[in-house]
Amino acid sequence: MPIYVYWGEDDFAIEQAIASLRDRILDPLWISFNYTAFPPEQADAVICGLNQVMTPTFGAGGRLVWLSNTTICQHCPEDVLTEMARTLPSIPDNSFLLLTIHNKPDERLKSTKLLKQFATEFREFPLIPPWKTELLIQAVNQAAQARGMKLTPKAAEMLAEAVGNNTRLLDNELEKLQLYIADNHQSLNEDTIIRLVRNTTQNSLQLAAAIRIGDAAKALTILNDLMNASEPGLRIVATLIGQFRTWLLVKIIMESGERNPQAIAKATEVGNPKRIYFLQQEVKLLSVQQLISCLPLLLELEVSLKQGSTEISALQTKVIELCQVCRAS
Repeated sequence: MPIYVYWGEDDFAIEQAIASLRDRILDPLWISFNYTAFPPEQADAVICGLNQVMTPTFGAGGRLVWLSNTTICQHCPEDVLTEMARTLPSIPDNSFLLLTIHNKPDERLKSTKLLKQFATEFREFPLIPPWKTELLIQAVNQAAQARGMKLTPKAAEMLAEAVGNNTRLLDNELEKLQLYIADNHQSLNEDTIIRLVRNTTQNSLQLAAAIRIGDAAKALTILNDLMNASEPGLRIVATLIGQFRTWLLVKIIMESGERNPQAIAKATEVGNPKRIYFLQQEVKLLSVQQLISCLPLLLELEVSLKQGSTEISALQTKVIELCQVCRAS
């Protein structure tokens, strides 16, 4: 039962997994006969895909049927469920069914349970939260090692700050750095990162810092730079939400009387306890209520962007509102 289910928010990692699966299954000379992708806009995509995967292959290699961004793990009509129950156990060994899902599958649905029962691989591709710097650095080092590259600890930290959890950008930057090393026979240190890598996530953190002190002029300048650098609005918001969430947790725990950096780090999911001191200094002049008031504004901003609001206008308005909240004594 060669069934693969890939889900999560890391689109680039999913694309890489799909490319690897395609290369492994399909014969290049017979791709046009044995490879079919069904988009989510097609009303009968699932039924057609299940029928297609039962079709014998042509020529060499196997058959791959891809249900792209399907929603059957969030909502599955009864007729589709019936067809799944009939087809999934009977897929030929040389036919492969691939399903990609953006949102987390609903474990309560019968369709999800069926897929988990018969799937060869049921794999999540999550994005690392932008505030989990240790995991981001680890991901940078792993990606570099996969390319046979070595980074100094400081270079890995700076690259993680620059690309955040954008795995596509990380891959592009590493490819550029790899070419530079080959041409110049140099090791990858912090100086190379400074010269060649455009820093965007760090600017988003600088935006959070400007908002925290209520400096609207500086915050709007940083925001304008991010927009000019084509930084996606939702990624900016994700960084802001993560940073304000961490600040709020640190402030609440401080006011509860806890002083142990290890205990605070564990409660706030901060990997490095040494970072707690700096976080405590950052929130010293802010109240719990101010930080609490910021989160609904950020969530409103996220919703408005997802609903199609104009990025620059929505971001500017909320940044000003956030600065006003943080500036209020």
